[in-house]
Amino acid sequence: MNQQKAKISETIDSMRDGLLTLSHQIHDHPEIGFQEHQAVEFISAFLKEHGFEVETPYCGLDTSFKAVKKGKGPGPRVAFLAEYDALRGVGHGCGHNIIATCAVGAFAGLAALMDEYDGEISIIGTPAEEGGAGKVVLLEHGGFDDTDYALMMHPSGGGSNLVGRGGRAATTIHVSFHGKAAHSSAPSNGINALSAAIHVFNQIDLTRPTFQIQDNINGVILEGGTAANVIPELCRCEFSLRAETMLRIEFLISLVKSCIERAESLTGARAEVVVEPIYAERYPNKPMCEAFKNNMEALGIPMTWPTPGKLYGSSDVGNVSIKLPAIHDYLSITDDKTIQSHSKAYAEAAATPQADEICIKGAKGLAMTALDILASSDFRNQINAYHEAQVPKEYKGKY
Repeated sequence: MNQQKAKISETIDSMRDGLLTLSHQIHDHPEIGFQEHQAVEFISAFLKEHGFEVETPYCGLDTSFKAVKKGKGPGPRVAFLAEYDALRGVGHGCGHNIIATCAVGAFAGLAALMDEYDGEISIIGTPAEEGGAGKVVLLEHGGFDDTDYALMMHPSGGGSNLVGRGGRAATTIHVSFHGKAAHSSAPSNGINALSAAIHVFNQIDLTRPTFQIQDNINGVILEGGTAANVIPELCRCEFSLRAETMLRIEFLISLVKSCIERAESLTGARAEVVVEPIYAERYPNKPMCEAFKNNMEALGIPMTWPTPGKLYGSSDVGNVSIKLPAIHDYLSITDDKTIQSHSKAYAEAAATPQADEICIKGAKGLAMTALDILASSDFRNQINAYHEAQVPKEYKGKY
């Protein structure tokens, strides 16, 4: 490890207690998307304590923020991305307290060296990754217009430490069916909103044999009536859609909408439909992934490339990876292969000593990778050329 990276490591180690306190504060106060006020307060307090100015709200989002550390002159602009929203009913079952802490530690750790380099680094708080597409909103509001490269990590499990893992395109559709209440002894006097919703589920299931390998539609009923002897006048449901590309997601959206229209026609219920912004498929930048891999292995964590063809989840960092070179690599916080993300067991794992170690080592690896970008114009040229060739032409200029 060279002298500069050793200094990053020492700086982050000096902040260890504060960083782990931050991780546990966020973990112990889970907040769903666009409601992460306490998380932003915790992060802002840490940054201000270490001498940074924090802009919040950022780009019109109450639970977004940005802090910047400028170097000795103009140059590359590198951002660390923080997530801190929790899952409804689960808490931090995706370990976003760790993502936030790694981003904060990386930013603060590298900031100590910025007087020696041209360019600037920033930390951008990106709310509502679990639903709401906070990064997409930030993109549309110009939140990444002053950024050239974006780095973040994500917790994983089962001892799997991955670089270069992609992600599918995704979106969420919210549907509320409005019917008419009636006594169940005379159902013809009412309009059954629950029946309309069930009909949508059944239609989707009938179409599954036509799905492509990467397609997935999963739905839940959030509200479907109050008593068995009352015809439900309201039914609320939610559908999660995934596919290989944003273009394919648009097809699946039209499919679900056509199912809803047929259910309306057959039952007489009226539907309100809200489609969230589309999470794009991910384009991990290979040169940046290689650098992160090398840095993490220097810190004692071996990294591997993913198995081709696996069905992976989604993140709004995919949209960022279309606009600019980005990484979103994975560090395991538990060796237990039975613990799955998006579960309460995983939420518990996100506050263990093993997770705490990843908070520190992940921060170091991200900061060292950002240093690689700042320090070498040849490396930046490799990154930029790969990104230019990687992102499909139809997406150029989208953000």
